[in-house]
Order: sequence, then C-alpha cells, then structure tokens
Amino acid sequence: MDWQEFMTETEANIAKLSKEVPDTVKGFGMMGKAAKESGALSEKTKEFIALGIAIATRCDSCIGFHTRSLVRLGATRAELCEALAMATYMGGGPSYAFSAKALKAFDQFTAQKADV
Repeated sequence: MDWQEFMTETEANIAKLSKEVPDTVKGFGMMGKAAKESGALSEKTKEFIALGIAIATRCDSCIGFHTRSLVRLGATRAELCEALAMATYMGGGPSYAFSAKALKAFDQFTAQKADV
C-alpha cells in the first residue's frame, strides 16, 4: 500500500463528507484539539495511545493519521516498535497484522519527511 496515496484519497473523501455535515466536523475538530493538548501526557504519548486504538479497531485511515502525526512529532522507529509490540500483545493476531501496516506507514512517512 502506498500510504501517501491512501491518505490523499482518504482526506478527499473526508473533505466531501465535511461539506455535508459541517457542524459535526466542527464539533469533532474541537474535541480532537482538546484531547491532543499536552497536559499530564504529551501529545506524542496521546498519539501512541490513539495508534494502539486504531490498530485494535483495524482502522487503516486512523493508522495513517496517527502514524503520520507520530512522524511529525519526532517519534523514533524504536518507540514505534515498542508501542506496536504492546498493541500486538493486547490484540493478538489481528493486531499483529495491523501493527505491521503501521510500521510500513511509519517507514513511508519518515522517508517522505526526509525527502522534503
């Protein structure tokens, strides 16, 4: 899977839906902003939690969004792999497969960031 291409398509689909339900999108955006603010937990820690949930719920677009955020926040491959090990432990075989997807996404987004 080309994660950048997948995310571009996902964002286009979300943009179309957003025009149809702007109040829902506004509320969701406000909730996301509040949830991500650094407090007792850093934004990066919160993104690792979100990635674990994305893996558990088998949501490819969520894996893309949260992995891309972790790259932006400077997460290392070692940090990601430890989080993926925990997600696999908690979720078994399906989480193992989706953790592998997250690692591939991380590698692609990291390579893209290095090219910029």
